[in-house]
Amino acid sequence: MPELTISPEKVGFLIEKAREFDVKEGIVDPDSGSNGADDEMIDVLEDDGNDPVAREITGFIDALSEDEQVDLVALMRLGRGDGTIEEWADLRREAARGRNGRTASYLLGEPMLGDFLAEGLDEFGLAPADERTTPIH
Repeated sequence: MPELTISPEKVGFLIEKAREFDVKEGIVDPDSGSNGADDEMIDVLEDDGNDPVAREITGFIDALSEDEQVDLVALMRLGRGDGTIEEWADLRREAARGRNGRTASYLLGEPMLGDFLAEGLDEFGLAPADERTTPIH
């Protein structure tokens, strides 16, 4: 069985944050001047391009080592079904080859990122049981 350089705890944190990010939708009422409480706080789910969750994910991924970032991309692709656990070395090689310093942007552009990362961990027989709301360093 191949080994991960990124810890399941770090992946669990990213799964949780990616799922928070995935619930965002486009701006529905751009001219809303009303109080958020009057609108039942629905504007919280609108993506206005200044999302603190996206900034948190980006900062966290950017702080990871190169090997951890490569594993993260390969893990997402494994969970997406681009390969099998037996092809891990190939998935990892492709992720390393495509690395351009924009890992966070690439991953944030992937719908269902949290689900794919969870599926990838599952292929390793690991679970993100320690999902957290604070980053692990």
